[in-house]
Amino acid sequence: MKTPRFWSSKNILSTLLLPAAGLYYLASRWRQAHTTPAVLSVPVICIGNLTTGGAGKTPVALAIGEMLKAKHINAFYVSRGYGGSARGPLMVEPHTHSAALVGDEPLLLAGVLPTVVGKNRLAAAEFAIAQGAEMIVMDDGFQNPTLAKTLSFIVVDRRLSFGNERLLPAGPLREPVKRGLSRAQALIIVNPANFLPTALPAIPIIIARSHPHADALALSGKKILAFCGIAYPKKFYDMLRNAGADIVEKISFADHHRYSEKDIKRLREQAKAQNLQLVTTAKDAARLPDGFKSEIHVAHMVLTFENSDIIDELIESARHAKKN
Repeated sequence: MKTPRFWSSKNILSTLLLPAAGLYYLASRWRQAHTTPAVLSVPVICIGNLTTGGAGKTPVALAIGEMLKAKHINAFYVSRGYGGSARGPLMVEPHTHSAALVGDEPLLLAGVLPTVVGKNRLAAAEFAIAQGAEMIVMDDGFQNPTLAKTLSFIVVDRRLSFGNERLLPAGPLREPVKRGLSRAQALIIVNPANFLPTALPAIPIIIARSHPHADALALSGKKILAFCGIAYPKKFYDMLRNAGADIVEKISFADHHRYSEKDIKRLREQAKAQNLQLVTTAKDAARLPDGFKSEIHVAHMVLTFENSDIIDELIESARHAKKN
C-alpha cells in the first residue's frame, strides 16, 4: 500500500480511526505481556523504527553491516523476508534467489553479510547461529517480542518524523513514541534539519546523511522517467534531483510492488515516446522481471554516519555484555 496522506496530520479521518488505534494498542501490549523473549547465545542488534516504513532502516542496516564486516565480526542478517514466499529458515543466495521467494530487502542485505530469511525470527536466528553467526543483525522487528535484543537502534527520517504521532490505523505509529524510544539504546536521525522528536529520551543521537551514489550522479543532466514502489517515493525523487537528473516523468507504485511484464512494457513505451531513460531504486530492481533489468538504470543511495564512533562503542558494549 501507499502511505496515506492523512497520516501527516491530526485530521477528521485520523480522529475517526482512533478507536481502532486503541484496539491495535491493546492487542500489541497483550502480545508483549504474554510473550517471553528468547535470549540467544550471541548479541542481537535490531535496526527498527516506530512507524510503518520509509524511515531508512535498510540503508542503516547495510551501513552497520559494512562496519561489522570491517571489524571482522562474523555477523548475519536475519529478516522475515517481507514480500517473499519462503517460510524459511533459508540462507539467501543473491544471484539465484528471487524477490518473490525471499523478498527484495534480503537480496540487498545479502550483498553485504550472510542473510537468513524466515517467518519465524527465532528459528531464523538459531539457524544463523548454527551456520556460525557471532552476531545477529535484525532488519526490522523492534516491536516483535519473540527475541531479546542486546542493542536496538531506532531510525527516523526527519522529513517523515512520526507523522501525526497516532497509532495504526489512525497514524503511522506501531507504538507510542515515548514508549518506543524508552526501549532503544540509540536514535539514528537520517538527514536531520530542525527535527527533534517529542519526548526525547536520554539516549545517544546518531546523525546519518544520505548521498547519491556514483550511479545516480551519472544521471546529471539526463532526462529520465523515474519509478519506484517504496514507502516514501519522494525521498527517491529528491535524491535524483540532488544528483542533477531531470525528472520528466515519475510514477509511484505501492510499497514492495511486484512488477509484471505488463508494468514494464507500459513504462518502456512511455519512456520511449519521450526519449527518457528509465530509472529505479535498488529495492525495485530486485523485483523486476529478469528480461527487462538490463534496460533500466538503477540509482543507489549511500548512507554515512557523522558520529559512527557512537555506533562502534555500542557494538563493542553489546559484544562485551554477551561475553560476560
